[in-house]
Amino acid sequence: MPLGLGRRKKPSPLVENEEAEPIRAGLNVDGLDGARVGIAGGVTQEGLPPPPTNLRPRLIFHTQLAHGSPTGRIEGFSNVRELYAKIGEAFGIPPVEVMFCTLNTHKVDMDKLLGGQIGLEDFIFAHVKGQRKEVEVFKGEDALGLTITDNGAGYAFIKRIREGSIVHQIQIINVGDMIESINGQTLIGCRHYEVAKMLKELPRGKNFVLKLVEPLKAFDMIGQRSGGRAGSGVQLGTGRGTLRLRSKGPATVEELPSAFEEKAIAKVDDLLENYMGIRDSELAATMVELGKDKRNPDEFAEALDETLGDFAFPDEFVFDVWGAIGDAKVGRI
Repeated sequence: MPLGLGRRKKPSPLVENEEAEPIRAGLNVDGLDGARVGIAGGVTQEGLPPPPTNLRPRLIFHTQLAHGSPTGRIEGFSNVRELYAKIGEAFGIPPVEVMFCTLNTHKVDMDKLLGGQIGLEDFIFAHVKGQRKEVEVFKGEDALGLTITDNGAGYAFIKRIREGSIVHQIQIINVGDMIESINGQTLIGCRHYEVAKMLKELPRGKNFVLKLVEPLKAFDMIGQRSGGRAGSGVQLGTGRGTLRLRSKGPATVEELPSAFEEKAIAKVDDLLENYMGIRDSELAATMVELGKDKRNPDEFAEALDETLGDFAFPDEFVFDVWGAIGDAKVGRI
């Protein structure tokens, strides 16, 4: 193909006649839209100008709406809100309609939930708002059996329902449902730990009302209740690098976590669920990153206070996280 001849026509964000197959999202040699993705390990020194636009990597990802749509191309985002805006542009929908995204499967599979990192060859499926429902629940036990997460853009939703729990017995409440309000108090804009705390503080022996929004389902997904277990979706992405999205600061392209870090992150995520009723792999990864080079638990606790002080983690939890990182380092987990 001859280079430099004529002007390039702006491509449509939708791809014609393309199925949801393992398309290799690229690390191309053109500029990154918005100049917001940097390469980890090659951090620009303070005071130096950013590299020319034509030298910045251009990251293009393929996406579909989970209930069915043509394939779209998106690029130029550095956080979840910008990602949802790009998805909205590609499919002509308001970004606020996007509830969450899964990677490489259209199913509501919480093990494939898009968190703070996207593999460079991952295929993104966007789950949008579907049916609203209102449920009255009697809190007969202290624990409802819910694990809460959020999408990083103001929506908290159900990531796991413990088998045999109060909520498990209510068939119309499902994994993936967004919690819109509790007893009329809106939760839009709340983080997952705030919602989990509110549910925990509801008085035992009384009813409360949940307003939920379930993700729009394709025909083959209707009637299925997910237990939060690993799905059987085809693994489409095989990229060795990841684009890490951050709520503050630019996104960065990073190598995949080491085996030690993967084990430590999984264990810390389990500890978050046990202590706080939330799962957040990005938060777990941040905690592992803060702790992996610390010499003792006091240094680790100080680093947590500086970076994640808003969470006010209890001392027992911090000690257990430090132990999990140490166990992963020496191969005990």
